[in-house]
Amino acid sequence: MAYTYDDQNIFAKILRGEIPNATVLETEHSLAFRDIQPQAPVHVLVIPKGPYVCYDHFASDASDAEIVDFNRTIAEVVTSEGLREGGYRIISNAGEAGVQEVPHLHIHVLGGRGLGRMLQPAR
Repeated sequence: MAYTYDDQNIFAKILRGEIPNATVLETEHSLAFRDIQPQAPVHVLVIPKGPYVCYDHFASDASDAEIVDFNRTIAEVVTSEGLREGGYRIISNAGEAGVQEVPHLHIHVLGGRGLGRMLQPAR
């Protein structure tokens, strides 16, 4: 499947500096910033700087350097936000069925309280 990247999405605009953000960490290939509608005491979004729509697009098309940087950025956010001891959740939605709202890969790093079960068993 070929992916079409929309360079007018909100995260692309953040990366271009057109929309401000509360940066937590910036690296050569990634940006981590606070979610504007946090769902937990800690809610940080981590995005690659490259034009990737979802995780499988990134995993198949990103360079090794981008992949390593992105994953290490997530690990650094977990550590810097103090989530390693108490636990955390990472979420990435993809496509319509996955309820992806912004067509740019983003990982939600959530923690700071008990988060409950993510999904209920199918009935």
